[in-house]
Amino acid sequence: MLLEKEREQVVVYCQRMISTGLTVGTSGNISIYNREEGLMAISPSSMDYMVMEPVDVVVQDLDGNVVDSPRRPSSESDLHLICYKNREDINAVVHTHSPNTSTLAILGWELPAVHYNVAYSGGSTIPVAPYRLFGTMELAEVALKTLEGRYGCLLANHGALAAGSGISHAYALAEQMEFCAEIYLKAKAVGEPNVLSEEQIIEVIGKFIAYASQEK
Repeated sequence: MLLEKEREQVVVYCQRMISTGLTVGTSGNISIYNREEGLMAISPSSMDYMVMEPVDVVVQDLDGNVVDSPRRPSSESDLHLICYKNREDINAVVHTHSPNTSTLAILGWELPAVHYNVAYSGGSTIPVAPYRLFGTMELAEVALKTLEGRYGCLLANHGALAAGSGISHAYALAEQMEFCAEIYLKAKAVGEPNVLSEEQIIEVIGKFIAYASQEK
């Protein structure tokens, strides 16, 4: 089976995405890119993640051709492929419909640095990509542009997109985006949140880089 390890990881993280409430039903999607093989493993379209098995995960090349799977790839496969084609630092993508990030996306509000974990995205804000129809190249293109200099963004009236050097990075960012969105909305409900400065976030990013280098 092609990309066996990546397909197993897609199953694990899709099921985690459901169990932790980052998405519901069959919405959202996850992919992992193997640069050596030039192939992407992505969750299938319209399938219950809790019964999904590695063989159900679709393997595609960068042209979008299905090279191994009996199933159809996620309708958002272009959203994932465009990242791998244009960002050498991205090897995994997690797209969620998590409730708090989706609320911000519906409001059209970017997520400011109300907590230092916003810096996990690589910037001082989580910006919002303009609305485009789901499953289209137009959505993929505006998402890629909004991701410039970052690993995470919101998709207007839709959800959230988290990318990373690997699946653990991308999934952790998706979790932190949802956490920060939740506390931001709670803070806005009772007052005006304090926001960390650009300089403070740069300092945090430096700390994160130092921690990452120690783990290698």
